Amino acid sequence: MAMISLLEITVSFLFFSFFFGYFLIMKKPHRSFPTNWPFLGMLPGLLVEIPRVYDYVTEFLEASNLTFPFKGPCFGGLDMLFTVDPANIHHIMSSNFANYPKGSEFKKLFSVLGDGIFNADSDLWKDLRKSAQSMMSRPEFQRFTLRTNMSKLEKGLVPILDHFAEKKLVFDLQDVFQRFTFDTTFVLATGIDPGCLSIEMPKIEFAKALDEAEEAIFFRHFKPEIVWKMQRLLGFGDELKMSIAHSTFDRVCSECIASKRDEITRGVTSIHSSSKDLLMSYMDVDTTKYKLLNPGDDKFLRDMILSFMLAGRDTTGSALTWFFWLLSKNPEVTTKIRQEINTKLSPRTNNDSDHFSSFNPQDLNKLVYLHGALCEALRLYPPVPFQHKSPTKPDVLPS
Repeated sequence: MAMISLLEITVSFLFFSFFFGYFLIMKKPHRSFPTNWPFLGMLPGLLVEIPRVYDYVTEFLEASNLTFPFKGPCFGGLDMLFTVDPANIHHIMSSNFANYPKGSEFKKLFSVLGDGIFNADSDLWKDLRKSAQSMMSRPEFQRFTLRTNMSKLEKGLVPILDHFAEKKLVFDLQDVFQRFTFDTTFVLATGIDPGCLSIEMPKIEFAKALDEAEEAIFFRHFKPEIVWKMQRLLGFGDELKMSIAHSTFDRVCSECIASKRDEITRGVTSIHSSSKDLLMSYMDVDTTKYKLLNPGDDKFLRDMILSFMLAGRDTTGSALTWFFWLLSKNPEVTTKIRQEINTKLSPRTNNDSDHFSSFNPQDLNKLVYLHGALCEALRLYPPVPFQHKSPTKPDVLPS
């Protein structure tokens, strides 16, 4: 009798759960909206849509007048407000920017990045941003950027594409672009070429660590904090990969910093050189102007390297991939871009050194159609699809 009673209770519970869930779904204001389940909130619906999460979020934002309150599990601290309303975005990112730092939750999710510009807020963020802008706007750094990119194009990217074409091989264009931007960014950040972009398509430990750290960070967004912290404590799943990646970042960055200090000590290179990578620039940063930066601290330099690697590799690699995919679907746009380049820019000479010294980055401003095509690719497929913000004080959004 006890077994029959237990079976009856189980069947009744399952029956009730099924119809209660069905009732919740049918009563939703719109089918695109995730169901708000007892205790679990809207998280189950979001997890089901992980393979197309950005499209899914776009759908329920369109159905909810561009702003949607997302309810997380009662135990998870995942309550969020999604918005793509232009008035709200301007309010958060511009007119009331001071009230919307990234916040402590962001720093927990992106803990592997340390105190780099991605995690920084307030005055530290301002110092990091202004110093980076100053370094990158110098004519000598722009020439260094041009030399690095042209060299990698001619000795890396073009030979690889020729090889694939000659062998009639199908290849992953995104992987090729990620390798291209990984190498160029690493050179600009540290002065060292890791050689990721070559016909052999080698496995580079630092590049693999970036991939695995980003994957773990992505899944942290959809797990209650207690879950991913437990994974980290016990050392399994995505958090194990994150731990290994963290160790790789620390070791490789430490080697780059030690090598650079050794070069300066031996006089191989001068810290006051006019042409230098970002690592050397930060070692020589003006601390009277940027008081919160600490060039003598290896951790500060490590966080700087990692932040530039993350920003330079993935955003540019993603943008290039989608841009050329869109060009393949719209050949008439490719024709117009080529015509504009041939018309607006001076033809290149055979002498590379002459080309580098005569090239003016401001000439790129003449390529209006190319600029428009790039902006449209970024609008359709943004490399950074969302921004985290956490208000320090209660606020009312324009919408």
